[in-house]
Amino acid sequence: MKCKSIACIWSGSPPVHKVTAVAALNNPPTLYTGGSDGSIIWWNISSSEITPVAMLCGHVAPIADLGICVPTTVLGDGKLDDSNNVVSTSNSSDCGALLSACTDGVLCIWSRASGQCRRRRKMPPWVGMPYLIRPFPENRRYVCIACCSFDHVHLSDHHSPSTAEKGETFADRDSQHAKPVKCTVVIVDTYTLAIVQTVFHGSLSIGPLKSVAVISSFGDVLTESVMMVDSFGKSQCIPILKECDSSTENMTSKTKLSDAGKMDWVNGSKDRGLLVAFANRGPVLAFVYGTCCIFSLLEDGSSVGEIYFSDGLLPIEGKSHAIGGMFVGDDNNLLYSEDSDATFIEKFVVWNGKGAAIVYRISYSSNIFKYEPFAAIPVISQESNMSLSISFVQVNNCLFRVESNSFPINELLIWKPRLTCWVLPKRHDKNEINCQECKFSGESRIFDDWSHNHNAPENEIPRQVVEIDTAGGKDELTSSQDAATCSIAIDERVSNIHNNETYERKELVSSSMVISEEYVPLAIVYGFYNGDIKVVRFDMFFEGLDFHGQNSYPESKAHAAQHYLLGHTGAVLCLAAQRVLIRCQGGSNGYVLISGSMDCTIRVWDLDSSSPMVVMHQHVAPVRQIILPPSQAEYPWSNCFLSVGEDSSVALSSLDSMRVERMFPGHPYYPAKVVWDSRRGYIACLCLNQTGTTDADVLYIWDVKSGARERVLRGAAAVSMFDHFCTGIDRGLPGGSMNSGNTSASSLLCPATDETRSPPPQSQTVGKGTSSSNISVSTGVSGSTTGSNRSALPSLQIRNQPVKGSCPFPGVAALSFDLTSLMSLCQIDENYKTESSDLNKNQVKELRVESPIKKTIFRDQETGIPSSNDQSINDKSGAASIETARDSEWMFLLEKCLLQFSLSILHIWNVDAELDEMLVTEMKLKRPQNLLVASGLLGDRGSLTLTFPDDTSTLELWKSSSEYCAMRSLTMVSLAQHMISLSHSFQAASSSLSAFYMRSFAEKVSDIKPPLLQLLVSFWQDEAEHVKMAARSLFHCAASRAIPPPLRRDNPRDNENGVSPSGCYDTVPTEAPTNCLRNDRQIVTEGNSEDEESEIRSWLESFEMQDWISCVGGMSQDAMTSHIIVAAALAVWYPSLVKPNLFGLAVNPLVKLVMAMNEKYSSTAAEILAEGMESTWKACIGSEIPRLIGDIFFQIECVTGASANTPTKNLSTSVRIRDTLVGVLLPSLAMADVLGFLNVIERQIWSTASDSPVHVVSLMTIVRVARGSPRNLVQYLDKVVAFILQTIDPGNLAMRKTCLQSSMAALKEIARIFPMVALNDPVTRLAIGDAIGEINSASIRVYDMQSITKIKVLDASGPPGFPSLLGGASGMTVTTVISALSFSPDGEGLVAFSETGLMIRWWSYSLGSVWWEKLNRNLVLVQCMKLIFVPPWEGFSPNASRSSLIESVFSKEGDANSQDNTNASNESDRLKQLLHNIDLSYRLEWVGQKKIKLTQHGRDLGTYQL
Repeated sequence: MKCKSIACIWSGSPPVHKVTAVAALNNPPTLYTGGSDGSIIWWNISSSEITPVAMLCGHVAPIADLGICVPTTVLGDGKLDDSNNVVSTSNSSDCGALLSACTDGVLCIWSRASGQCRRRRKMPPWVGMPYLIRPFPENRRYVCIACCSFDHVHLSDHHSPSTAEKGETFADRDSQHAKPVKCTVVIVDTYTLAIVQTVFHGSLSIGPLKSVAVISSFGDVLTESVMMVDSFGKSQCIPILKECDSSTENMTSKTKLSDAGKMDWVNGSKDRGLLVAFANRGPVLAFVYGTCCIFSLLEDGSSVGEIYFSDGLLPIEGKSHAIGGMFVGDDNNLLYSEDSDATFIEKFVVWNGKGAAIVYRISYSSNIFKYEPFAAIPVISQESNMSLSISFVQVNNCLFRVESNSFPINELLIWKPRLTCWVLPKRHDKNEINCQECKFSGESRIFDDWSHNHNAPENEIPRQVVEIDTAGGKDELTSSQDAATCSIAIDERVSNIHNNETYERKELVSSSMVISEEYVPLAIVYGFYNGDIKVVRFDMFFEGLDFHGQNSYPESKAHAAQHYLLGHTGAVLCLAAQRVLIRCQGGSNGYVLISGSMDCTIRVWDLDSSSPMVVMHQHVAPVRQIILPPSQAEYPWSNCFLSVGEDSSVALSSLDSMRVERMFPGHPYYPAKVVWDSRRGYIACLCLNQTGTTDADVLYIWDVKSGARERVLRGAAAVSMFDHFCTGIDRGLPGGSMNSGNTSASSLLCPATDETRSPPPQSQTVGKGTSSSNISVSTGVSGSTTGSNRSALPSLQIRNQPVKGSCPFPGVAALSFDLTSLMSLCQIDENYKTESSDLNKNQVKELRVESPIKKTIFRDQETGIPSSNDQSINDKSGAASIETARDSEWMFLLEKCLLQFSLSILHIWNVDAELDEMLVTEMKLKRPQNLLVASGLLGDRGSLTLTFPDDTSTLELWKSSSEYCAMRSLTMVSLAQHMISLSHSFQAASSSLSAFYMRSFAEKVSDIKPPLLQLLVSFWQDEAEHVKMAARSLFHCAASRAIPPPLRRDNPRDNENGVSPSGCYDTVPTEAPTNCLRNDRQIVTEGNSEDEESEIRSWLESFEMQDWISCVGGMSQDAMTSHIIVAAALAVWYPSLVKPNLFGLAVNPLVKLVMAMNEKYSSTAAEILAEGMESTWKACIGSEIPRLIGDIFFQIECVTGASANTPTKNLSTSVRIRDTLVGVLLPSLAMADVLGFLNVIERQIWSTASDSPVHVVSLMTIVRVARGSPRNLVQYLDKVVAFILQTIDPGNLAMRKTCLQSSMAALKEIARIFPMVALNDPVTRLAIGDAIGEINSASIRVYDMQSITKIKVLDASGPPGFPSLLGGASGMTVTTVISALSFSPDGEGLVAFSETGLMIRWWSYSLGSVWWEKLNRNLVLVQCMKLIFVPPWEGFSPNASRSSLIESVFSKEGDANSQDNTNASNESDRLKQLLHNIDLSYRLEWVGQKKIKLTQHGRDLGTYQL
């Protein structure tokens, strides 16, 4: 599982957002707007304001359409159902989700609660480009998506909401298409985003597609159909097949079947013009033209009425012209009619291009059509030079007008959204003639409160301004002589704002990127529309890394937070940063910044010195892309870069010579997708046809070395070959210009494919530095001597960067903090030191990696051109150990700074002032005061949800998303605990920070969501100990508030098991009261409702994909397994808070999960099963424990007997699970059923191989049981000793060889724990006495350890001379018999002590011969030679279980009568009481040749002469 926390850093200017699609959710009121750049803005709607919450980042192409769907089919009562014909509640906030589609075919499902992307997939190429989304009215889990296969321009201007279609300009263009337009209509399951049926695929018999509607059955039509409408009002209806088949092989037959069932009719005429909108509601269809609207019945297609806009209600320059229309919701307060038999009564709104709208009330009854104006929305006041885009959407009783205002900047249009809310009248007064004006409720402009001067004062942020003077046409590179004056001038330029409240072009970001080293982000670079470039550095967070006393910047700039680079005269469109050796600058090795602009120039800057280097003019059109060489490129290509311009040419330039080396011209269109394959030496340029013609896409393949054009492919072959190139460099599917290294290319350009696929081996991986999960120093280090871009730190390569930076959109920098990498930096350092010590000193060289943070020295293998100082380095062989020590110290400082940087950025400041002060003073965190920092959430396949930088938006995720709360809290608590391991001085601050995210934050902000328990349990087996403990601590702190509703008890007993009234836990209960659990289980079997049981079982067996699954990179099986773990953990630890029938329902899935050997959850399941075995699970599965033990032994056999070709990862996972089974679960099961365990291991002796590991595991388990629960084992000591002796039987040499060491260790441990088992010093004799038994049949067995045979049985039944006293009931009663044994020092005697009767017995052979050998084959009971009665000591109190023999003899006759009436149940209870009270602390110690000392708990009870 991965745990990645997202932080977002916004620029000082608001993002550009031209609305192309709108969707709304009624409950809770939510609005979504999709933009032409692929961004989606999530708006919260309340009674007082419209607030932008977050930007949803999952697309890079214009949003084609948005729709509301229900990925999980929900019944009215909230229960899940797999049926496809269930009516769903689309307004459910828990189930309603947003479906977005962009023009490049990518689909995304966004959760309403968290805004997180559940799924991100790309549609197959044959479908075409998505155009419209229409949900099914009866089942919103499925949606109908219409796709077109013609020009991109047609879709890029699509800006209307889901029910308001394109304006007249689109229709005019549609009419120009003479050829039939290819169209595809598919049905998509929003749960999986898979195509389940192809409704239509081919050329439309009508005109260009304008709209699509899913219509229900009416009249004789018994099936749902898809109605397609063209720009002239012509319609084509195609029925939907009931059986869905996603196979593309059946696509042709489906199309023919659909064509056979279609029906056509024409609803428009040429004199009305072109259709601008189409809408349907129930039985009525609406066709909106520029001057009128026609209403028709769906059943027969007959026209029932028309509304003409000649009344001047929609005026535009003296004409009435509508551009959109839709039906308004059927609120009962809005409908008023005296005719209850009307065919339909609806409200319909139309609007024009100036924002004016009219709401009509229409009705049709008795073949009479009536309409009247109901309400009006006034026109928008705007300046003449501003463009305007209008759309409307309804949310409950309000109409929202979504405006996109634009203002020109040179050749560009900058768009800003504006939302206004208009409340519809509740009831129309029929006596009024004129329509009412809708009440204006509120408006929202995105980031109205963003200030251009959000940065700190000038004296706090020194700025370095560098200008390039290009007067006279000469590129003269000069540095500003008065930095302060230039800085003030820039501030004045930045502070100017237009009178119309729009930002100037210098305020708006046109491109941005994050410069990252392998471990840390170094800076954010912004390019503005006015040509300025701003570099914002993170130096303040990494001051501790100033090792060796060197800075990467001049002294005057060492602490500069930001500075500007001036020179471009047009918008900066692309950026790239690379660490290279600049040979023409004296061999300096540092970062260079490459920028491309609208002014057709490319400028190279030295970031280390903040000075310009060169201006390049290889393009005659704006430069759109900068592509860095792949990570495996060799010198000299590693010091080159590609530039792509709108002049349809690609240039290869060298940073060594600072000139253009190759030109690749002649492309027919702009090369939108360019891939550099350095391994094969080719460049692939895919030119997408965006001209609106029917020409095919073209692929050009160029030879990098010769500059020759190798091949030209067109059509489908072009796309196929381009995919082949992308596959060859390990990028999966193509997307945009996926540049390697630090570039301004959007991080969303990475293909929407699985991230969990196994990477190829290191030697076969191509393009490693360009993968979506790794941007390392290797992409920028060309090296002074390596000649390649391979990393300078080979031993420090990790799978993921600790902190990874990316820019999904210009001005938006996202930082991803990988918890696994942050917690494992010390391990990486240890690996580095180990590997570096093994390097051959004759094959290493010095490579100085000069980071903007620190300059240090690392070593790399010689792979390139040797440097001038290689010989001197080789001569310094003694310096290796010094450098290793320095590197180790630097790694420690790096880890400390990284953790402090992570906590500074991720912490939510200004909530607890006292904590904030402690973090700054004690933990040395730094507030990000000069940065606009917000939160974010990682979605599926690299998608992001980024909140806007204000307190309301930041807290919105805490209040709406349990997944976000769990991820962020887990990260903060883990990092805080890890800080303590670095320095104990951080302990107080770290503890306070952990407590804040576990409890205090929820107390200060009462309405935040509790962490999601299912997500927390997925980290219970994390490799990092701090993460594991943090996940468990957060689980216990949140359990009382976060119990899933299907499991929560209606009236929980809050004060039991450590639950405080506030819902927090002071201590974690380890064992619940037995009586309480017993009563709960009785309720399970006796009086639980079937509905509750069914609800719990459905929840446990649910495998549907949930939001948190994509957060942690899991799969669908993780949902069900995490449910099982959560249910079991709650049943064990918090039985009073959950429903009583949960115990019986959770145990079987828990056992199955244990035996499934799941790498993520089986170990956790085994721990929970073991922890609750005695208190919870034993009553449920008591009879199944022996079978479960046998299954565990079988798993041990399977894991140990794995073949040699088993993957190492899978084998290590199985071994870890086996260790948990052996070390945790098996001892617990053995303690719960000792006799069953002993019977199983006895059978294993004969049923498994002699050298099987199960025998050793059995011995280890016996020891663990003896240590953990000796009283449960004491009555079976004979079976235990017999099994141990059998494992070392000389007759089975294979088993003896395997188990001898473990068996002897087990015997010694048994003798140490149980005083009634004794071994002599040479370990040649073993004696075991009856700990519990009948007085008249007690004995002691003596074994020879060499032959493993029983050689003598000693009689311990009673004192000699009093045989008659042992008869009767007292002699038959089970009691303690032998309490301690001990061999004499010479091995010729054995002494035994019995607590019952307080007697010491002594066996010996007085003549000095070894009586053991003399009576070797005689197993007749041997009486003791001496009997000593021990007087009661102080504190000894005989009772029912510890009574002396004299007390038994002289007991009253009434005792005998009571024993006669004792039944089997009483005997069982007495045995349990006897085992509970048995004393295992007696010891017999020899203090002389014939003296023995008796002790109890180390206390001397007396010394006796034998």
